[in-house]
Amino acid sequence: MEYREIAPIMGRLWSPLAAVTSAWQGKINAQIAVAITAASIVPDRPRVLVQIYKGNYSHRLICGSQAFGLNFLCRHQLHFIRDFGLVSGVDREKLEEVDYSLGETGVPILAGCMGFLECRLVNAMDGGDMTCFLADVVAGFASPDLAPVTWREARSLIPKEWNEAWNEKISGEVEISRSRMSDIDYTAWTPQAVNPGAEGD
Repeated sequence: MEYREIAPIMGRLWSPLAAVTSAWQGKINAQIAVAITAASIVPDRPRVLVQIYKGNYSHRLICGSQAFGLNFLCRHQLHFIRDFGLVSGVDREKLEEVDYSLGETGVPILAGCMGFLECRLVNAMDGGDMTCFLADVVAGFASPDLAPVTWREARSLIPKEWNEAWNEKISGEVEISRSRMSDIDYTAWTPQAVNPGAEGD
């Protein structure tokens, strides 16, 4: 199969741009995510699915705390693509100069977003290079006056050098993912069984 033939569909499956926040053992972090989906049709029992790559620092914090926050970004927050997506939380404290509060699970909730969902893990699936986390939404807010930004839209708005830096970062990660995608652990998930993994973004 030629990937080019399905690229127009695959590119539209990305979710609105979100900063995934996490906290564990006194450490906090944020990363950019574009692979989030609703996972419940029951209005009073909302759930989400989010994919986090095992090399990301956030993976370690989410596995440890069993919780994460989804902060849906607006146009005025596109600088977070650079601040959260192009540097590692291992190297510096990403939220040091960011306005946030702590939610009921202890994860950071960013100020000024279109909305947020605070989530607690209920299951996880090993994807080889990443973990797909299923979580209950335990708190949240959505502004009626703000709109989220899609990944496609964000890429058209950010500076050329940020796009180039993102493309360079992703090209290296694609090769890592290609080598790990088939290395799946099929052991049934338990909260203690999730491997925090290596420290990256």
